[in-house]
Amino acid sequence: MGASGSDTLLIHPNDPATAVALLTRLPVKARFERSARAAWAYPLAGALLAGLAALPTYGLLLLGIPPMIAAVVFVAAMVIMSGAMHEDGLADTADGLWGGWDKARRLEIMKDSRIGAYGVIALCLSLTLRWLAVAVVLDTSGAFWLLIAVAMLSRAAMPLVMTALPHARTDGLSHAQGRVPRRTALAGLTIATAIAFLLINWLSLPLAALSFLCAALCAATANMKIGGQTGDILGATQQVSEIILLIALLPLVG
Repeated sequence: MGASGSDTLLIHPNDPATAVALLTRLPVKARFERSARAAWAYPLAGALLAGLAALPTYGLLLLGIPPMIAAVVFVAAMVIMSGAMHEDGLADTADGLWGGWDKARRLEIMKDSRIGAYGVIALCLSLTLRWLAVAVVLDTSGAFWLLIAVAMLSRAAMPLVMTALPHARTDGLSHAQGRVPRRTALAGLTIATAIAFLLINWLSLPLAALSFLCAALCAATANMKIGGQTGDILGATQQVSEIILLIALLPLVG
């Protein structure tokens, strides 16, 4: 089927490979003519990453390594396989949104490859909170299904922001992907919720609602600060969503 025909489809079999190629450093062959419409598959890329990261982590637990150490391996594996794409977006977003005084200056800072104090603080907090939360999940339940569900739902938040906001600049990764159709974003959240329900039962429902709220919060902040979204905003959205979802899990698994 040609590109023009595939554009009419909500879901295309090439979309998961496109999502994995866009959001990870895993060696996959992908086609990018449906980049925006492939956003529904972002949660599938998250599930793949978390599943692969769970393998060495589970091996360490079987060897008697404490969950606090195994959690470091899990978080590190996620960062390495994604190429730290979302972490980079979080750092740039923190520097830009809180380091600039107007839209033009904020976008300029976000495009700068150098990292500032806000970015360093954001990264330190993000890595620390994720490490501690993953360690608690591993120590109290040992359920990797919870971590896979969080990986999916946090990535389902990104297309929601992509469809809610216009592009804040005329270049960059997010602009290159195009505007995500609303039905594509909702399909991504629905699919992530459905798979999460199979993995963790009713817990998927409040987590999905929380993912939606995280997307709304990040979109509102980005709209207020720069009048739209960028690739950095999307990375920050994923990170914020993942942290909040992990923290929300803790009272439920303790």
